[in-house]
Amino acid sequence: MKRSVVLLLFFFVTLVFITGCWNRRELNDLAIAVGMGIDKSGDQYLVTAQVVDPGEVAAKGGSGRAPVTTYQQTGKTVLEALRKMTTLAPRKIYASHLRMLVIGESLAKDGMAKVLDLLSRDQELRTDFYIVVAKGTKAENILKILSPLEKIPANKMFSSLETSEKLWAPTVSITLDELISDLTSEGKQSALTGIRIKGSQEQGEMKKNVEEIDALGRLQYAGIAVFKKDKLVGWLNETESKGYTDLTDKLDGTILNVPCTKGGNVGIEVIRSKTDVKGKVKNGKPKVEVKIQTEANVAEVECGHLDLKKTKTIYDLETKLEKEVKDHCEASIRKAKKLGTDIFGFGEAVHRVAPRYWKKNKKHWDKDFIDLPVEIKVEAKIRRIGTIGNSFLEDVKK
Repeated sequence: MKRSVVLLLFFFVTLVFITGCWNRRELNDLAIAVGMGIDKSGDQYLVTAQVVDPGEVAAKGGSGRAPVTTYQQTGKTVLEALRKMTTLAPRKIYASHLRMLVIGESLAKDGMAKVLDLLSRDQELRTDFYIVVAKGTKAENILKILSPLEKIPANKMFSSLETSEKLWAPTVSITLDELISDLTSEGKQSALTGIRIKGSQEQGEMKKNVEEIDALGRLQYAGIAVFKKDKLVGWLNETESKGYTDLTDKLDGTILNVPCTKGGNVGIEVIRSKTDVKGKVKNGKPKVEVKIQTEANVAEVECGHLDLKKTKTIYDLETKLEKEVKDHCEASIRKAKKLGTDIFGFGEAVHRVAPRYWKKNKKHWDKDFIDLPVEIKVEAKIRRIGTIGNSFLEDVKK
C-alpha cells in the first residue's frame, strides 16, 4: 500500500516537470504590432498596424531597411480589418505588445466607443497602452512618421508622452481602462492628448528623416481633446491644458513664468502639486470648491533687480505664482463650460456629498455644469532659489 502511494506521488510530481505550453506561439509566426491607428473610411474602419521588423532593431544592426512597417485594411469592424491584413502581412498581427493607439480625428468626432469594444474584450491584449487623438490629420499618417533617437516610432510616442506629462504638464497619459472608466462614469467626461505632425509628412515617412540632424517631419503632442460621451467636441490649448491637468490632480511638474515688476520674467519650476476637489449642495444649488497646493523652485531669473534674499520677494513670487495657476484653471473651466462637458469630474464630487441630489439631477448635469460656481484657492510655496542667490544681470547692466 505504501509503495503504491509513493509511486502515485512520484507520478504527480513528474507531471509538474513535463508540462508544456499547449497554446504557445513562435515568434517566427507573429508580426508584433506596437502601434495601431483607427480611422473612419466611409461606413467602414481603416485600421493601420505599425509592425516591428526584428532584424532591423537587433543589437547587431540590420540591412538598412526601416525598423518598422505598416499594414492597413478596411472592415466593418476592427477585427475584420485586422484579419484581412493577413492578405498583406506574412504573419498574424499580434497586438499583445501594443504601446500606442491613435484615434483619427474624424472617427473621434463620430464617436469612438464602438471601436474600443474589441480592445477591451480581446484576451490577448493588455490594457496598459496609451491612447491619443490625431490632431488635424489621420491616424494612419501619424504611424508612418519615422523618429530619430528611438528606432520604433510607437516607443518614441510612448516615452515622449510619459516624459512630457511629468515635466511639461499640458499632456495626459490615458490607458484603455482609464478611458472606459471615464466613458462610463456619471459626472465625468473623458479627455485625451492630441498628437500632430510637425513639418513635412512626406519627408517624415522617408528613412532620410532619421539621417538628418534636423528631422524634416516630427511627431509632437499638442493640446487635449475634449469629449462629450464618446464624441470629440473641441480642443484645449496649451494654457487650458495645464489648467486641466492641475484641476484633475495629474500635474507632476511644469514651468510657469511670472512677470517681474520692471520687465522680464522669473521661470518657476513646479515640482509638486496636490489638488482637492469638494462638491457642495446648498439650497438645492450645487457648488464646487477646489484647493490646489503647489510647491516650486526658482529656476530662471531675467530681472537683475530682484532680491531673492528678501522674504518679501519670495512672498511676492508666491502670490504671482498662485495667480498664474488660478488663471490657467479658470481658462480651462471656461473652455469646458463653453463646450458643455465636465471633464474635471465636478459631477462626481457633487455625487459623493449629495447622492439624492445627484440621482434627481444627473440627467441634465451637462446643462447645470455650465452655470456651476467653482471656487479655486491656490496655495503656493517656493522651496528653493537655486545654487546662486541674486542674479548677476544687474552687474552686467552697470
